[in-house]
Amino acid sequence: MGTIACCTTTKVSRSPRLSELSSLPALSLILPRASFLLFRNLYFTPRPRLRMASPLQVSASSTVGVSQEGLEDSSPGLVGENDLLIVGPGVLGRMVAEQWRKEHPGCQIFGQTMTTDHHDELIKLGIDPSLRETRATQQFPYVIFCAPPSRTVDYPGDVRLAASNWNGKGSFLFTSSSAPYDCYDNGSCDEDSPVVPIGRSPRTDVLLKAESVALEIGGCVLRLSALYKADKGAHVYWLEKGSVEVRPDHILNLIHYEDAASLSIAILKKKFRGRIFLGCDNHPLSRQEIMDLVIKSGKFSKKFEGFTGTNDPLGKRLNNSKTRAEIGWEPKYPSFAQFLGLQE
Repeated sequence: MGTIACCTTTKVSRSPRLSELSSLPALSLILPRASFLLFRNLYFTPRPRLRMASPLQVSASSTVGVSQEGLEDSSPGLVGENDLLIVGPGVLGRMVAEQWRKEHPGCQIFGQTMTTDHHDELIKLGIDPSLRETRATQQFPYVIFCAPPSRTVDYPGDVRLAASNWNGKGSFLFTSSSAPYDCYDNGSCDEDSPVVPIGRSPRTDVLLKAESVALEIGGCVLRLSALYKADKGAHVYWLEKGSVEVRPDHILNLIHYEDAASLSIAILKKKFRGRIFLGCDNHPLSRQEIMDLVIKSGKFSKKFEGFTGTNDPLGKRLNNSKTRAEIGWEPKYPSFAQFLGLQE
C-alpha cells in the first residue's frame, strides 16, 4: 500500500519539552483518539535502531483511513505482539517469513544477516534487514534462528546474541540438525534417542552447544533432517556431481523446505519453553532410492552415474510421530516420491 498523505490545519511549531509531559492527559481529552496516539508515538516512544519496513506508511499529520487498532499495532517504533525476528533469513527463513505474514497480516518481520549482500532482496520480500551487530533498542516476541554454523567462529555465541533480542513473551526457536543423534547403522531414532557425547565430534559439539544456549534461555530446538526443494538439496548436488564416492545404502531423512517452515511456525505459535522437536517426513530413503526416484520422475535433465563408495558410515531412520502429535502438524509433502508426483 502506498503512502497516505493529507493536509491539516493543525501545525506543531516545535517538539514538546520534557516539562510538558504532564500535558498528555489533557491532550487526550481534546484530540481524537487516533490523532492522540500518533502524537504520543511520534514524540514520546523510543524507536529501535532497526529500520522499520512497515507495509503502511502514514504521514505525521494524517489519520485518514487508518483504524485505531492499526495505529496501535503497527506504529513505527512500536513492536507488535506478532512481530518476528529471523536470524539468518536464507531459503528457510524467507519461507517462514512468507507463511508467518499470511497468518499475521500487518505484522513486522525483521531479518538479521552477516552481510548486506541480500538486503535489497529481503526488502522486496517485506523483511526489514539489518546486520547482526546492529542491536535493536527493543526486543521481539518471536525470534527464529535459521543461520548455519558454517559462516561463524562462535555459533553458540551467535545464538546467545540472537536470544538477547527476544522479550520472552512469544517464542524463541533454534533450528538445528538431526546430525547429533548417535546412530550410524541405519537404525531407528526419534525425539528421545541419545545424542553424540560432547567431545567426540567437532561438528556435533557445535550444534549441541548452540542447542544448550537456546534451551537455557527458555527457547526451543527443532532438529531438522535434510532439507530439499526442486532446485536445492542432496539430489541436486548428486546430479551436479554425476558420480559420488559415498555408499548407496546410507539411509537419508528428508523434509521439504515448505514443511520445515510450517513446522517451525507451528512450534513458535505453541509458545513452548525448553523443548526439543524433530522435523522429518517419516519416509527415510537410501541414497540410491532417492536417485532412482529422481530418474523415474523424468523431471531432471542431467544424468546420474551412481554412488561408488563402500566404507563411509551408514545413516539413521528418523521418526517424528511424537512431535506431530504434540504440535498438531502434518507435512504438505509426506514423502520425496509424492513431491515428485510419483505413486509409492
